Amino acid sequence: MTRQKRSHHKLKRAVAPYLYLSPSLLIIGLLMLLPMVTVIAYSFQNSAVLRRDPSFAGLKHYQAIFDDPVFWASLWHTLYFTCMSVIFHMTIGMAFALMLNSDRINPTLRNILRVLYILPWLFTAVIIAVIWRLLLEPNGVVNSILMQIGIIGSKVEWFSSPQTALHAVTFANIWAGYPLFMVSLLAGLQGIPKDFYEAADIDGAKAYQKLIFITIPQLMPIIISISLLDFIWTMQVFPLIWITTGGGPIYSTEVLSTYTYKLAFSSYNLSQASASAVVILLISLGLTLFYIRYQKAR
Repeated sequence: MTRQKRSHHKLKRAVAPYLYLSPSLLIIGLLMLLPMVTVIAYSFQNSAVLRRDPSFAGLKHYQAIFDDPVFWASLWHTLYFTCMSVIFHMTIGMAFALMLNSDRINPTLRNILRVLYILPWLFTAVIIAVIWRLLLEPNGVVNSILMQIGIIGSKVEWFSSPQTALHAVTFANIWAGYPLFMVSLLAGLQGIPKDFYEAADIDGAKAYQKLIFITIPQLMPIIISISLLDFIWTMQVFPLIWITTGGGPIYSTEVLSTYTYKLAFSSYNLSQASASAVVILLISLGLTLFYIRYQKAR
């Protein structure tokens, strides 16, 4: 009996953690895994959802989107939009973090700037899209200021021109996303021991040398982690682009998220939309695995 009780007790201890986790695992399975598996299944079916008994299509829908020039254009736009956003998020976030961490700025002014710099983070994507549509419309504030100082000679339709639409949307996303880097890097800066900078001062190091050889190496784990996360999140941005341009004009701001949405809800081609969604999923999973491996290596 003693052995049976011990084995029963060990079994209860082994099973108990999974019982505590079971509600969360059930919710994750219903809200994430089940839709994911369903979309993957749809990508291999003809007339998925639209027919009661869809036939097996193999890789036909993947071949169809890979043969579609709009898909490749949307992939390029996604990469441009994402890479430029991450680069400028990091650059602006680093600049503002260094400014807010500087002892040369009055503490009261520093607190005011901290509130102002973090404001874009408080707005939802819909509000940001509406704000920048108003600012960048032909009769908006931006055109008025640029015309007054002589940078442009006539009104520019920032979101309606194929030459400027992608850059305008990217600029709006840069403005909306830099606070994440600023807050993270500011926390990292405040964790760097001051002894490093004092030793550098004794050695006669200049400000840019301290930045290159002390600050950036100390912040590198934060920079890489936040950059990878920002890349994954930015690649899936939908509301900002959909509300400002809808993927136009002439597909000039079409990204993978809007391309997939149009296939599903404009063309009602749910099978190809599912194939496109699976491609996005694979790209995101690849980046996520890279991020996890980097975190484990640390």
